[in-house]
Amino acid sequence: MTRASESVDPATEGMTGSHSTSRRGSSKGDKQLPIWQEMFLLLGIALVLAIVIKAFFMQAFYIPSGSMNDTLVFNDRILVQKVSYWSGGPERGDVVVFEDPASWLDPTAARSADNPLTQGLELFGLYPTGGHLVKRVIAVGGDTVECCDKQGRMMVNGVSLNEQEYLARGEAPSLITFKEQEVPAGHIWVQGDNRSNSADSRVHLGQPGGGMVPVDLVVGKVFAVVWPLGNAKTLERPATFDSVGS
Repeated sequence: MTRASESVDPATEGMTGSHSTSRRGSSKGDKQLPIWQEMFLLLGIALVLAIVIKAFFMQAFYIPSGSMNDTLVFNDRILVQKVSYWSGGPERGDVVVFEDPASWLDPTAARSADNPLTQGLELFGLYPTGGHLVKRVIAVGGDTVECCDKQGRMMVNGVSLNEQEYLARGEAPSLITFKEQEVPAGHIWVQGDNRSNSADSRVHLGQPGGGMVPVDLVVGKVFAVVWPLGNAKTLERPATFDSVGS
């Protein structure tokens, strides 16, 4: 605490009475918290902010497999934002993180926080654990999806998709063929960008849920890769879905 409030103003030097007494009294009444209390207060505020950010705005994850090559590669650290889905659901072309809908996830792909430090960081959204999946939204509720047209391309609402913008190099749109499927309301159809190495909606067609992912399980949209720095980038919605009707 500085003593600036007790310095003498030349314009009022020599004045007496209630005004000067009030100033001296308020100066003595001001107390500053000890440094250690200020540090704990600031830490508490930071942790509360971290919890709020994780719950409503942003969360960190890591990529445990090559199913999204070359858009996202093994061990990439990604940031998922949740604001986009406050007033609506995922859109075609979004890359989303979602909770496992029906035992899709290979147990070896889930990394857990195994010590007090990482467990604390995980609680506040600062440690990117596994236990979720990341795929690209190909179709949303009310859409039809099928594979494939005469050129081997995926079709949504009868429109063939030109997916070379994001498919892994040399990958065909799908080696799995299936008849037209209608996506129920409140669900999405997802596929990895590395189509020959992705256990996505196509693979789970005959299982409970029919390969569809409930929108309620979607955590948010991937908007950036932040680590390693050599892979850092932001993700944009590909233009190929602009041609698909509503």
